[in-house]
Amino acid sequence: MFNLLLMAVVFIGSFAIGYVLISRVPPLLHTPLMSMTNAISAITILAALILFSVPTTPIEKILGSIAIMTATFNVVGGFAITDRMLRMFKGKKKIS
Repeated sequence: MFNLLLMAVVFIGSFAIGYVLISRVPPLLHTPLMSMTNAISAITILAALILFSVPTTPIEKILGSIAIMTATFNVVGGFAITDRMLRMFKGKKKIS
């Protein structure tokens, strides 16, 4: 139970710190910031998968599943947006 409480405190603290830091980022730096959050989400997915490799309680399994789903959503969405932004910089092909 202590481990779950500790994880909740770390999550709430990291959420608050992340919100403050990200809200102060200028718009010019949002693309590099998205790349970093994709990397962090990938680490979250790996950590949740490692959590499933050891015996866990049902609540830990539920929280791990939620972590995997939300982090996967963030990674896929981040790659889709990054791809869309990169396509904006490609020149349009001229029709001859």
